Amino acid sequence: MEKFLKWIEEKFMPPMAKLAEQRHLRAIRDGIISTLSLIIVGSFFLIIAFPPVKAWSDAVAPYAGKILIPYRMTMGLMALYAAYGMGYSLAKSYKLDGVTGGVLSLAAFLMMTIPVNVDAVLKEAAKAGIKGAEPIGWALPMGNLGGAGMFAAILAMIIAVEILRFLKSHNVTLKMPEQVPESVSRSFEALIPAAVIIILLWFVRVWLNFDIQKFLMNIFEPVKGVAGNSIWGVIVPIFLITLLWSAGIHGASVIGSIIRPIWLVLLEENASALAAGKPMQNIAPEQFFQWYVWIGGAGATLGLAILLCFSKSEYLKKVGRFSIIPSIFNINEPMMFGVPLVMNPILAIPFILAPLVIGIISYIATSIGLVGRFAINAPWTLPAPIGAYFATNGSISGVILVLINIVISIVIYYPFFKVYEKRMLEEEKTEVVATKTGLNM
Repeated sequence: MEKFLKWIEEKFMPPMAKLAEQRHLRAIRDGIISTLSLIIVGSFFLIIAFPPVKAWSDAVAPYAGKILIPYRMTMGLMALYAAYGMGYSLAKSYKLDGVTGGVLSLAAFLMMTIPVNVDAVLKEAAKAGIKGAEPIGWALPMGNLGGAGMFAAILAMIIAVEILRFLKSHNVTLKMPEQVPESVSRSFEALIPAAVIIILLWFVRVWLNFDIQKFLMNIFEPVKGVAGNSIWGVIVPIFLITLLWSAGIHGASVIGSIIRPIWLVLLEENASALAAGKPMQNIAPEQFFQWYVWIGGAGATLGLAILLCFSKSEYLKKVGRFSIIPSIFNINEPMMFGVPLVMNPILAIPFILAPLVIGIISYIATSIGLVGRFAINAPWTLPAPIGAYFATNGSISGVILVLINIVISIVIYYPFFKVYEKRMLEEEKTEVVATKTGLNM
């Protein structure tokens, strides 16, 4: 195991670390993270509109449409917010103006969606004998502005900022005199890039009638299916994340920056199904891992924290006692670097094995309908049973599964913990002998 970890550190870790810092992937990560506060707040309106208690649900049912408006304006538009955040981050990485990069990315994203003349639709409806609809003019369909539009938002960010960078590096911009205020000068500098971006996407989307959103979704549909509804979509991320963490790399940052857009699409599809009163189809959005697998943090370390609290080793007992409270709230950095779990050949085995086992069990339980599926992005610092309850919109069986998974993780960690505890006891005994010998000299 030591040789394997050394290989990871020397051969596997450097390219993965570079991948994590690749500017486009970093921009995707930062842009999506910037939307999480809106997604979390919007998700809670799903709980209010569809509370887990039937009596409450019946009481609020007449007002569900109004209650869901904040959800539709936050989570329902997540790709819209992400397009700006990603463009801002990528532009800053090139030392360009972040606001300009964000605005151009947002414009590029919106150019991929053709507005609909609702008045024309209503006239057709009136001809068909449907009455009562009010004319509102042109409107943007919201279907591709949420999770389904995330891939288009990423492409829009790349197109917009790379065109901005290319034109600015070749001095194809309008430069204003120094006396002009910076905000005004910045707007004129973006004029030519904005024209190029808008005309390019207008030609592709309108004149060529090429539906970029649909094309991207068709490309990623097989990937989405594997990631959201197959055992490999559970096993592979768990294995890679825990393997990287064992070598000292923040696995969730590396793997999450690649697959998180897909996870968000899966979550948004489930949330839309819940809001429409339809069955949820996707098994494993990111919340599946957060609440059923990463109990206590990456590696499902809450079980280990519990064991540490009863260790015979004074050092491990102290680590367990100052780590147990953070672990309850899914913060396990004190254990990662205090035990340590990083570069630890003994505990690396259960650190990888425990999440894999409970991930497989959770996948099976979810796929056959024993536990609830995830549609709500609850704050990740909630204790796992509570977080699972909210994120599944009140699945008691999901809470029971979390408790079962904690027990399973304890069982898997226990033999490896005892081996490591024995080593630590020997080291502590050696230190005590050395200290006494030094005092007697």
